[in-house]
Amino acid sequence: MITHHIETCDIPANPLDLMEEIVSSNEWPFDRPSDRELRVEFSGQWCDYRLYFGWAKEISAMQFSCAYDMKVPEPKISEVCTLLSIINERLWVGHFDLASESRLLSFRHGVLLRGMHGASVEQLEDLVDIALSESERYYPAFQLVVWGGRTPLQAIDTALLETVGEA
Repeated sequence: MITHHIETCDIPANPLDLMEEIVSSNEWPFDRPSDRELRVEFSGQWCDYRLYFGWAKEISAMQFSCAYDMKVPEPKISEVCTLLSIINERLWVGHFDLASESRLLSFRHGVLLRGMHGASVEQLEDLVDIALSESERYYPAFQLVVWGGRTPLQAIDTALLETVGEA
């Protein structure tokens, strides 16, 4: 653990202000209940997503999640957790998570901004783009395990099968 602390007067700007501008320019429905949180609705190819952005000024960190509109049935939790492990090993940024109480699946990522003047438009756009593309990419695998009776390995192989050539 770091024991020395150098004082800085550069407190990053609230990235949620910039994220709100990005969301507004895309005409996505959103709610900004406080200066510490922003909620956004987004319709994807497979399902509707709930994007959540949380800002912790005291540690200059932004937490982000992109939740599926899918609740995992109790009997499928173990298999979904195995699938989560397989998927998370493949990700460079962020991770998928299963909330213990609500049993909702989501993609999550945290961004540390200490020492920066704030997040850039490109950083925030990349964050959302990565979350949505990974969520769309792996949604079929979750569906195959939860509703299709496939094992996690079968589901990942089927979901990530890329078509080569033309039929």
